[in-house]
Amino acid sequence: MTASFLRMLKFYQMKHIFEILDKMRCLRKRSTVSFLGVLVIFLLFMNLYIEDSYVLEGDKQLIRETSTHQLNSERYVHTFKDLSNFSGAINVTYRYLAATPLQRKRFLTIGLSSVKRKKGNYLLETIKSIFEQSSYEELKEISVVVHLADFNSSWREVIVQDITQKFAHHIIAGRLVVIHAPEEYYPILDGLKRNYNDPEDRVRFRSKQNVDYAFLLNFCANTSDYYVMLEDDVRCSKNFLTAIKKVITSLEGTYWVTLEFSKLGYIGKLYHSHDLPRLAHFLLMFYQEMPCDWLLTHFRGLLAQKNVIRFKPSLFQHMGYYSSYKGTENKLKDDDFEEESFDIPDNPPANLYTNMNVFENYEASKAYSSVDEYFWGKPPSAGDVFVIIFENPILIKKIKVSTGTEDRQNDILHHGALDVGENVIDFKQSRQCVTYLRLGEFKNGNFEMSEV
Repeated sequence: MTASFLRMLKFYQMKHIFEILDKMRCLRKRSTVSFLGVLVIFLLFMNLYIEDSYVLEGDKQLIRETSTHQLNSERYVHTFKDLSNFSGAINVTYRYLAATPLQRKRFLTIGLSSVKRKKGNYLLETIKSIFEQSSYEELKEISVVVHLADFNSSWREVIVQDITQKFAHHIIAGRLVVIHAPEEYYPILDGLKRNYNDPEDRVRFRSKQNVDYAFLLNFCANTSDYYVMLEDDVRCSKNFLTAIKKVITSLEGTYWVTLEFSKLGYIGKLYHSHDLPRLAHFLLMFYQEMPCDWLLTHFRGLLAQKNVIRFKPSLFQHMGYYSSYKGTENKLKDDDFEEESFDIPDNPPANLYTNMNVFENYEASKAYSSVDEYFWGKPPSAGDVFVIIFENPILIKKIKVSTGTEDRQNDILHHGALDVGENVIDFKQSRQCVTYLRLGEFKNGNFEMSEV
């Protein structure tokens, strides 16, 4: 084929893909999940085909030989033979390095994957922070699963000994499990595609890391209702579980795939446990394509969550100084992290209404969301209202209303009051209360009252 013909062929191929995607956008969110397997396999095929057409003839032969070798590899087939079943578990026999049988399903599983570092080791401090920052009642609702993913058995033995000495009571209580996925279950890790012009050792490191996480996710699929991924060099905020539960409650009835409690890497990413098998298969399928945190963005989009849902303050902080890759310096910090995050709201379900003119798409509901977004209206007039009507009667302990943003500090409500009403009635195109009680007025654009 000529180069111009190939370009035309690719153009019509990509046009066909966009037509398919355009049709899929019309589907309802829950329908998108059923197309995940077909879509990712189709995209992977197209990716391989398009890349192949650009390589020199000699390199094509090398790639075909490598592909044949991988497909005939016993380990490769053993790992991926059930890939078409995205909701099923991956067939891996794990080694239990430190564990007692899980007595019951918990609310939250916290997953960690760790390998030997050239400099520093923060795993024990991370585990310690998880347990120390949780109350006795919170400890009853969490389980921690550590995947020691390094193939060096001597290193694993040393780490397991340290963990069992320091956290024996948590292991006995079934709160801490240490596992290892044997090397024979891993796919080929050498001679992989060098996307983004990464050096070979970097490609191997990040590709193996994707598989490490996939096997961890696969193990944790049925241990709890929710799952949060941490890295092995993280510090937790106090009572982080209570804060997470508040956020989940506030999003009741809202569709979401991933909630983010840190803006860094693969730290503080929360999932429904029923999505873990799909995510595990997804990471395995594209393990050599890109880093795990990039793949997570694509996974979220494929399951129809278009936008990032991230919460402030962050509940987890990166504390490692040396990276697990080559021991290079990594001084990244999350500047939204707070050691004690007590101010996360647990807004009960409600309907919102305002007669103010809304600016662009900053609608009223964004003021009530726990996500980092806001309502933005044009200058209000006397008599304008912003109404919140709870779906069910509620006992309120604290009310806090903030106006203005960091970059628009004077764009605040200069004069306003907060009233509480009862006996809701329908009125024209809105709902109003029969009686109102004034709790107070705004000061400097804010209103706050405890012990309501």
